[in-house]
Amino acid sequence: MILNVQKKNKVKSFLMRTAVYAAALLTIGALAAILIYILVKGIPYITPDLFSPNYNSENVSLFPALVNTLTMTAISLVIAVPLGLFAAIYLVEYAKRGSKTVEVIRLTTETLSGIPSIVYGLFGALMFTEALGMGLSMISGALTMSIMILPVIIRTSEEAIKSVSDSYREGSFGLGAGKLRTVFKIVLPAAVPGILSGVILSVGRIVGETVALIYTSGSVAQIPQTLMGSGRTLSVHMYALWSEGFNSNQAYATAVVLLVIVAGLNAVSSFTAKKITKGKI
Repeated sequence: MILNVQKKNKVKSFLMRTAVYAAALLTIGALAAILIYILVKGIPYITPDLFSPNYNSENVSLFPALVNTLTMTAISLVIAVPLGLFAAIYLVEYAKRGSKTVEVIRLTTETLSGIPSIVYGLFGALMFTEALGMGLSMISGALTMSIMILPVIIRTSEEAIKSVSDSYREGSFGLGAGKLRTVFKIVLPAAVPGILSGVILSVGRIVGETVALIYTSGSVAQIPQTLMGSGRTLSVHMYALWSEGFNSNQAYATAVVLLVIVAGLNAVSSFTAKKITKGKI
């Protein structure tokens, strides 16, 4: 009887282990296939002309879209990260645990994180471009994207702060530090890797967003003189090239640049998180 049970357990363990390995290989294989396909199709068309400062009908340069993407990402993060981080600090450190207010805020953030991007785009078009008179502009797109990524930053920052051991807080209080000093000197540095993971996810969503930005920042293929001017990001640029049907090869090249940017941001964020965790910066 005992031997039969052991054999069944071994069979179950083998099947579960096989399923896990198969799922991992399938995921890695799908990712590798996508990356290889984009690189093979796009790298041959990455030329110096593609990074020309000016966009025209003869040279569909991605440089203006690249600058607009970096600008859009920076403005959106400057708006959303402080708001999301302070909201997470309030939820974990200051709000009463189990209160209805906290439950409502968490339910709201979870609901907002699941809303389709086109809904955010329509809201941004009605609120920022129409009601507030900002028109199709970079600032309208940045405000819309900051609202879109805010739930992600709040939830990831909250979980990162909650994961910090209470012994850190107790030790800080025991040495005479106040609540605010404990949060900013002890808790937040320990939670930086988790917070940065939320920022990375937010950057990926900003860089990859298309429809919401078409409704709010427009698709002008130039670098705007001010934040009130219209401009397209790399994802919008890639969509425009592909939909027009005349420059699909350059669309693949733009996809390669997007991959490099996202990979570079991930590497920088990971390196920064390790440095902060080790206390070297």
